[in-house]
Order: sequence, then structure tokens, then C-alpha cells
Amino acid sequence: MLDRPGNLIAHSRMPLATANAALLILLVAAGAAWPQAVPPLSSPGIQSPAGQAPQQAETAPPAPPAREENPGLFNEMGKLFEKSLSVLPGLKSPGETIEDFNARAKDAGDSLSRLAKPSSLVAGRMICPVSANGAPDCKAGADKLCQAKGFKDGKSLNTDSAETCSAKVLIPGRARKPDDCRTDNYVTSAMCR
Repeated sequence: MLDRPGNLIAHSRMPLATANAALLILLVAAGAAWPQAVPPLSSPGIQSPAGQAPQQAETAPPAPPAREENPGLFNEMGKLFEKSLSVLPGLKSPGETIEDFNARAKDAGDSLSRLAKPSSLVAGRMICPVSANGAPDCKAGADKLCQAKGFKDGKSLNTDSAETCSAKVLIPGRARKPDDCRTDNYVTSAMCR
């Protein structure tokens, strides 16, 4: 019966044991592939075949021989990693990375400041002069409103109009003529730079 807890535990341990056995075989096979080096006879503590103690040389010990090529899986993997590292670009130090980031952020800030010049919304009341064709020129009115507030120029956002009449209209009994009143346009708010 598979419902019993003892059977469940036994069945769950079987794949783990199989994996451990496979890992052990892999390690033994890799260990057998590593070559064993024979120590030189002149090493301290090793006696020569005649039973005599090795003689101490008064000269400096010889330089270790160049690393011999070690054929095997791990050696080939090491070569692969060395080759892949030579293809990749070099890593920057944290200080260089921060300096590079700061330089890019400064460049981005300069670009944004050039794109969006500081502007401000101002309110007031400035008349729009009449242009040569008889239409109101509210761009000139917005410029005058912004210059009065200390800015260079501006763009009209909101306008208003009012009728301006001469005092003759107030005389009782007088008929109103077409040139007694005119309509004036005013800029009431502008975006200034």
C-alpha cells in the first residue's frame, strides 16, 4: 500500500539516493583523470634509492618548471572561461562607474534646461494694439504684459474684450453714431519667458 507514511518516505528517498550515486561516480571518474606527479628525488625528506640522505645544494632552488598542459574536462573548461573573459569588455571600478553616471546625468540636465526655458504664468491686463488690418495684435499685448513683470516676451493665454465709448454717448437725446464706441481687446494672462 502506498498510502502508508513509511512507504511514502521510502519512495521519496529513492531518487535522492540515485542522484547521490551518480554524483559519486562523476567525482570518482574526474579524480581518476587527474595526473599524478612524481616528486623529485632531491626533495627534502625523501631518500635516494641507495639509502643516502639527499645533499643540500648551496645554490638557489631551481625555478618551478612551466605549467604542463593537463588534458581533461576541468582544464578544457578553464580554457573556455579564459577565452570568454577575453571577449567581454573590461569591468569598471565602482568609482569610474559613478563618475560616468554623474557625467551622463549632468549632460541630461543640461539638455533639459536648454529645451525647457524657465517660464512663468503672469496675470494682469494689457491692451492688444490694433494691427494694420484692424485685428487686435494680442502677441504684442502679451509681450508688453510680460515685460512689465520683468520677463523678455510671452504668449497670450487668456484675453478679454470691453466696449469703450466716448462721452458723447452720455448726452441725453443724442443719437448714437457708429464711430462713438469701439471694442478693445486685453490680454489678462500670459506665459512669460
